[in-house]
This record gives sequence, C-alpha cells and structure tokens, in this order.
Amino acid sequence: GVGMGMTAPVSITAFPAEDGSFQQKVKVFLRIPSQFQDSPPCPTDESIKIEERQGMTIYSTQFGGYAKEADYVSYAAKLKAALGSDAAYHKDFYLCNGYDPPMKPYGRRNEVWFVKE
Repeated sequence: GVGMGMTAPVSITAFPAEDGSFQQKVKVFLRIPSQFQDSPPCPTDESIKIEERQGMTIYSTQFGGYAKEADYVSYAAKLKAALGSDAAYHKDFYLCNGYDPPMKPYGRRNEVWFVKE
C-alpha cells in the first residue's frame, strides 16, 4: 500500500539467443528505495520477488536516446568486440539499464553491463 515511485536504473537481464536477439525470458529489476532497504514491503503479486543483488564487477558501455531491444543488442555486440576474447565475463546473460523517466526527451542515459566472472 506504499507508493515507492520510480527508481533508477531499471535493469533488465537479457538472455541472448544465438543471433544476439533477446530470448523471450527476461528479468526486470527495480531498485528498492533506500528507506525500504532494511525492511522491504511484501509484494502482493506472486510473480514479483525480492532478491538481493550481490556486489559485482562489470564491463559497461553507455549510449543515449530512447533505448529499444535492437539498441541494447547492438551495444552489447560493440562491447563484446571491444573486450575481445581475453575478458572473462558471463556470456549467457547481460544487463540492460535505463536511467531516465519516459517523459525525459533529451540527455537520456542507457547502459549495457557484462558481469565479470
């Protein structure tokens, strides 16, 4: 019954298919605001789970605009190419992050994260 508002980033875990596109299975993560961190409210929808995300080291790239799936796929491919074959990171998923509300027309920030192994 408590409104928490929008938090940033909105983080989507993408599981890439062989061609690089997203598989239909995705996970969407919303950060719980600081005042609720110690005692998060219990979700009333069974499909919503509260998970604690452990600390991680990431490889990241940033881009602007209204991000679509094709943008995340493209920037993930660019990040993969920039890292080359020596970087050790999880290849079965990556994180797509958006930082801005939908109504913000300019100066938008999006990121692709590869999680270091």
